Amino acid sequence: MSRQHSTPDGLVIVDKPSGFTSHDVVAKMRGIARTRRVGHAGTLDPMATGVLVLGVEKATKLLGHLALTEKEYLGTIRLGQTTVTDDAEGEITSAADASGVTRDAVDAGIAKLTGDILQVPSKVSAIKIDGVRSYKRAREGEDFEIPARPVTVSSFTVYDVRHAVAEDGTPVLDLVVSVVCSSGTYIRALARDLGAGLGVGGHLTALRRTRVGPYKLDSASTLDQLQQELTVMPIAEAAAAAFPRWDVDAKRARLLTNGVRLEMPDEYAGAGPVAVFDPEGRFLALVEALKGKAKSLAVFG
Repeated sequence: MSRQHSTPDGLVIVDKPSGFTSHDVVAKMRGIARTRRVGHAGTLDPMATGVLVLGVEKATKLLGHLALTEKEYLGTIRLGQTTVTDDAEGEITSAADASGVTRDAVDAGIAKLTGDILQVPSKVSAIKIDGVRSYKRAREGEDFEIPARPVTVSSFTVYDVRHAVAEDGTPVLDLVVSVVCSSGTYIRALARDLGAGLGVGGHLTALRRTRVGPYKLDSASTLDQLQQELTVMPIAEAAAAAFPRWDVDAKRARLLTNGVRLEMPDEYAGAGPVAVFDPEGRFLALVEALKGKAKSLAVFG
């Protein structure tokens, strides 16, 4: 990690506080980094905390490709209550005694929500339906459907089951869970669907994102820490951590930066974005193999 007072190109791994939207964090970072060129790789709900990956300056061009990576979460699911938002931010819409739900039933419900599944995102989400954000339609009282989308839940594990009584007197079960999933998976929709499958309803009461791709909480800084000292992961280091690496010689580096489509080694076929480096270790471009040739996704060199 480099610590500089100018604004270098790179990633900033933020430990997002609860109550902030992803856009709030971007706005704050624009002030800290003294640049308008700041973006994020995938939003995190206001209630949630944890890893939010920001790009500064040229690294904003990396973000769309980083957003496609796997994510990991720790959360708490409350069985026995449903809410309008599928999380603790929304008002409770129904309640049912969950004290009789067995661990076997929970495990069976979780098994159905693991692997490649079709998921309907929460209505109060940022998904666009015919160009309008879903949460905007929901707020205006519209009746609408969101189509189910394929997502992958690689692992969904229960660490603890706690019997509790909610404020309205409903006996509930709180499950402490960890989830590893593809981008675009809604953890609150998993909570909703698990509760629905068990017949008692469910919603998410706490969520912490612990990883986005290779970037983990242990390399994240709070906004207060970043205000004191801006910690930026240089763009070359960020790219090497996130994508397969292809080192090219000086001649190929020159051809590539001049827009020539180089032949790519077979090992990169189907690998998705590949980071290209020159002999000096400079990060030149993100490319993808297309019919054996390097198709440029974003040029940095």
